[in-house]
Parts: sequence; structure tokens; C-alpha cells
Amino acid sequence: MSIEVKVPQLPESVADATLVAWHKKAGDAVRRDENLVDLETDKVVLEVPAPADGVLKEITVGEGGIVSSGQVLALLEPGAQAAAAAEPAKAEAGAKAEAAPKAEAAPSAAPDRAAAEARPRSGDGQQKMGPAVRKLVEEHDIDPSAIEGSGREGRITKGDVLQYIERQRGGLEDDTETAPAAPLAREAPAAAGRGEHRVPMSRLRARIAERLVDAQRTAAMLTTFNEVDMSAVIELRSRYQEQFTARHGVKLGFMSFFAKACIEALREFPLLNASIDGSEIVYHEYFDIGIAVSTDRGLIVPVLRNAERMSFADVERSIRDFGERARSGSIGMEELTGGTFTITNGGIFGSLLSTPIINPPQSGILGMHKIEERPVAIGGRVEVRPMMYVALTYDHRIVDGREAVQFLVRVKEQVEDPARLVLAV
Repeated sequence: MSIEVKVPQLPESVADATLVAWHKKAGDAVRRDENLVDLETDKVVLEVPAPADGVLKEITVGEGGIVSSGQVLALLEPGAQAAAAAEPAKAEAGAKAEAAPKAEAAPSAAPDRAAAEARPRSGDGQQKMGPAVRKLVEEHDIDPSAIEGSGREGRITKGDVLQYIERQRGGLEDDTETAPAAPLAREAPAAAGRGEHRVPMSRLRARIAERLVDAQRTAAMLTTFNEVDMSAVIELRSRYQEQFTARHGVKLGFMSFFAKACIEALREFPLLNASIDGSEIVYHEYFDIGIAVSTDRGLIVPVLRNAERMSFADVERSIRDFGERARSGSIGMEELTGGTFTITNGGIFGSLLSTPIINPPQSGILGMHKIEERPVAIGGRVEVRPMMYVALTYDHRIVDGREAVQFLVRVKEQVEDPARLVLAV
């Protein structure tokens, strides 16, 4: 009896999902818990594993289809016998091939073996690509083994694929033995200069666009700025980095200092940790800090639950884990919901100054930026210090300018004198 492969239960806030890519086709043998298909929601990519060993009998929803919770995606013929169903056919084909005249078999045997060896194994490319990248590769009919991944552990990123496509259009990777005639090769760069192609906006990108526009439309956003002398934090990290890493298995970064500083400032100015619900202000007596993470698919904000209870090491480990799983598409939906305040760090991309947009329904977001040595006045003298501009965007409907400015000053004081974070003063 066939087993139905269904869409897993989606969270209440997610109505449907888009089927991004099948990793198997009808007739393929599969193993229990092997990923069959990727589903993209507004926030994450979900993997649907095989419920049992068997053969994928029928696929009922193709790539690009919109699906909902409990919908049947495919039928699986279970059991070891089903999983081996393809073997007799292969054996029969092999027997026929052996019975054929050697004169006819010999010419084709070598090319067949060469072709089989040249074709990438289905698991190789899939393991190194996220769903969005895989879809782009399939749209352009590209062999993933021809692309050198620049991501973590050789992972192929969207940028790698786009660069490969551009090089191919420009004839930069043409081999002298297989390249087209010279006139065509000379014409390729000119054509590439005016080329264009369209791809559908991913659900995550569409959701990001929707939320950003909604934030601009509903919140009275205003941004205030300050600058932070990072000398003390940099000196502290340099002094204890080796011991911290050896003891906790993770490096001490800047984000944990800012997360801790924000929590202390939020205790003093609770409106920045609050939200608006209709005509009421909801004060949160806990601190769920969202940390913005950039991925190939777009920006997502996993949440540090009860961050006030976390140590520096806990914060750094959580951030590292979030980053790795977010980029591989394996982060859970529940980890992206909620949040009472957000921190984003554009400095890792070189941003010197920006005005971050609030993540609704939150009332505040802190933007960190690039650390840059600048001349500053210290005790009547000009010294060169590692400085960072910080920005606080807040919802002016419930947060006044005085509170926003004092909040940012409080964060500045905590980071410039990190001993205050330990002593809570």
C-alpha cells in the first residue's frame, strides 16, 4: 500500500508554501529520512524527508507549486522490495547488453562509462547548494561541479552562480579545444553587456519587501545617532580571546557586548522593549533580542530568547549557530518569530552609517557599523581611536526623542566601559 508524502504542519502565521525543488524523481529509490523536497515559506526553507524506504511512485505537485499543510506531495511505495524494484530491470538490461555482439557493444561502452563518470552524483551538488541557488542552477542548466563554491566548506552561493553565468556569456571560461568559432566568441561580450533575465521573487524576499513597506507605512520612525569608542572592548577581546575560545569553544565577538549593553539600557527605558497592540502599549518583562542575519535568500532575524539570562559565551554560541543554520536553510520557524528588540550589524559589510528599519511590531532597532580609526578629542588632545557609529531607529508613537537619545547614550557608556556590564552599574 502506497504511503502519502505530505506537507508538514505549517505554523499558524504561515498559510502556504512554495515547492522549490525535488531532489528525487518518480521511479527513484529513496531511503527513510532522506530529503525528498524543499518547501519555501515566508521565513525558512523546510525539508520534507522520506517516511520510509521505498520507491517514489508518483509526484503530485511540481516545482513552483503552492502547497498547504497536509497536502499530498507524492506517493511512496514502501518496503525493501519496493526499494529494490529498479534492480531487476537494471540486471535484465545488463544481461541483454552482454548478449549483444561485442562489435556493437565495444564502441559505446567507453563513452557510456565516461559520461557516467562525468555526470555529477546527485548528492554532491545538492549538498553544497541552498534551495534558491539550486533553483538558479537548474534554470540555467548548469553543472554544479563546474562551479567553485566560495561559501563555508565549499558551499556554492548565489554570487558564485551569477559570476559563472557572466563568465560563460563573456566566453571567459571557453576551452580552446571546445570553444565556438572566433567570430561568435568576439560577439559574446557585446551581447552580454545588454543582456537581462528575470527570476521570480522568492517568498522570503517578497515577505521582507512587504514587512519593510508596512513598517514605513504604520510606524512613525525616527533615527538618532551616536558614536562609540571601541578601544576598551578591543583591548579586552585581545587580552582574553585565547582563554575565552579555549574554554567556551567560540570566539568573543562584538555582538555579545552590544546585546548585553542593550538589555541594560532596555531595563532603564522599557518603552523601547514594548510594542503597540491597537490602542494599548504592551510592556514585555523579558528580553527576546533579534539578531539580523544575512543569507543568500535574504535577511532573517532569529531571536535570542530570554537573552538577559545568557552569558557572553551563550550569546556568541547562539549567534554562530543561527548564522550557520540560517545560511544552510535549516533554521526553525519558531526561532524567527517574536522578538522584543533587534540588533543589526551592517559593519560586517563595510557600512559606515545607516538608518535601520524597525521590525514590526517592535518599537526599536539598533544598528551597528564599521569600526574605523578616526581622530577624536580626548582630554583636550587629539587622539586616533577605533570608533563606531551606532544608530537607533525608534517608533515615535510611543518613544520620545529624549528616551531614545538617553537609551543610545546608555549603550555607549556600557560598551566604552565594559566593566559596567559585569557590575550592572
